[in-house]
Amino acid sequence: MAGWHVRDFSPDDLEAIVRLDAEGASADPSGVFRLSDVVAALQGRHPTVVAVADGRLVGAAVGRVEGDRAWILRISLHPSWRNLGMGSAMLAALERRLQAAGATTMAAVLPEGETGSAALHHSGFRPHPGLTYFEKAEAVTAQDSAVLLSLGGVVPPTGLWEKLAGMAEEKGLIERRLVLPLAHPEMAAEHGVEPPQAVVLFGPPGTGKSTFAKAVASRLGWPFVELFPSRLALEDGLATGLSRRFDQVAQLEHVLVFIDEVEEVASVRSESDPVSVGVVNELLKSIVRFRDRDGRLLICATNNVATLDPAFLRHGRFDYVLPVGPPDSEARGALWDSYLARAGAEADTAVLAEASEGFTPADIAQAARTVAQSVFERTLASGHRAHPATGDYLQTIRRTRPTVTTEMALEFADQTSRYGRT
Repeated sequence: MAGWHVRDFSPDDLEAIVRLDAEGASADPSGVFRLSDVVAALQGRHPTVVAVADGRLVGAAVGRVEGDRAWILRISLHPSWRNLGMGSAMLAALERRLQAAGATTMAAVLPEGETGSAALHHSGFRPHPGLTYFEKAEAVTAQDSAVLLSLGGVVPPTGLWEKLAGMAEEKGLIERRLVLPLAHPEMAAEHGVEPPQAVVLFGPPGTGKSTFAKAVASRLGWPFVELFPSRLALEDGLATGLSRRFDQVAQLEHVLVFIDEVEEVASVRSESDPVSVGVVNELLKSIVRFRDRDGRLLICATNNVATLDPAFLRHGRFDYVLPVGPPDSEARGALWDSYLARAGAEADTAVLAEASEGFTPADIAQAARTVAQSVFERTLASGHRAHPATGDYLQTIRRTRPTVTTEMALEFADQTSRYGRT
């Protein structure tokens, strides 16, 4: 077999390295570093060496420098040139170049038995058995980021779902109906379950419908886009604004779209108001287009589901119509527990839960903030750390007017029986 030599990478070598990568892989091709990572490093002129025999590229070692650490992204060898010391020679040459670029530590992560493992051993690289490689794929690409920016969308921080306190019944229902089928689509398909694509949340104001929507996006790791009817109305009319926004949303791979107070764009149509008819019709058409692709969820929220156009709630447009009501005693206790822990307070949760009957999560949050502010001011005035007690909370609860009146609670119960689809 003819001799070979090692030299620096040249841009003209790119195509040959890509071809060699496919020929030389000996194990699971789903390694840590993808071919796109390798190509990006080559195009970025990170240190790379190749082995050439008889004018043909038969080996490559690709590196990437990140501060004082360097990664060996790929060691590729043509099958007929293995076990001849070529891998070790390329590594030695690559090491010198990585050191010259400022790297003091060099690392490589390869599938078990992949090409280059022996060369790494022979070159003094020490394996770390027992390590587990963790990976998280981001739901947003560079193109998605540009679309999100134009839509005013965000990627919610992780952990919002876990931070939801109280409302255990509603949380459990939303977890089972929405989150699990969307998080495990293949398993859902095996059981004949179609992941939901559009749902309505209804209930009195302040019960946490918006919070649930954003928490679902956080749990799924999807971008969150909220559409505001009042803003869309400023864009050549509400119908046109809706159509344009849904066209933009269609460019995203995954997305949760949220429309709060959806009755503004989906109230019962009136023949005497052609504008409202056009808006509802456009929204219905947009929902049909939205449902054409997987990996997306539309959540609409309303305080009064009875005001929505009957065609809007029809089967085939919305998979579920879920009630989100005021928290029960157990849920109120869980909410108070979370705020008491945050304030370092020792108060009787059961007493507070009973005293705050009819309070929404927003009401409880407001009462807890009021007490926290009062105790904070007390600490500053006295110079000694003050701690809130049960009496502080009870006094504030008595001064707080519940959002949900008796009439609203009765209306919600009636709407749950008439419109709820769980």
